Amino acid sequence: MKPQDHEENTRQMFDSFCKKALKYSARDQRRAMKRRRERETPFSELSARELASLAVTDEYFRDEYAFDVLGESVGVYDADLAGALSEIPADRREIVLMSYFFDMADAEIAKRLNMARRTVAYRRASTLKKLKNLLESED
Repeated sequence: MKPQDHEENTRQMFDSFCKKALKYSARDQRRAMKRRRERETPFSELSARELASLAVTDEYFRDEYAFDVLGESVGVYDADLAGALSEIPADRREIVLMSYFFDMADAEIAKRLNMARRTVAYRRASTLKKLKNLLESED
């Protein structure tokens, strides 16, 4: 076997390899594009309702209802929730707001309000039940 024959054979093998690589790469690309067409929907084909569900609107000047807790103002943006909170006695409202807005445990709240921890737990649970009833009755 001559050295030129070996070089020619190697060149032909490399040429064959490159053609196969391009062929399969093109096939993979076509399959990927087909999958993408099947799974994606252009915005132009969406209905107005579907487009609206994808949109996000900034609400800078929403109505904010403020409640004073521990000398700080807690803002509530939901009018129904604010209405229900305003119907609850202030001491019980403070317990709920400290628990949910300040992430305080019952023991911390009890220490701040000079109460027993079980009293705080009972008042929080009963107040949440009352809030639930008030919010359900508004619907």
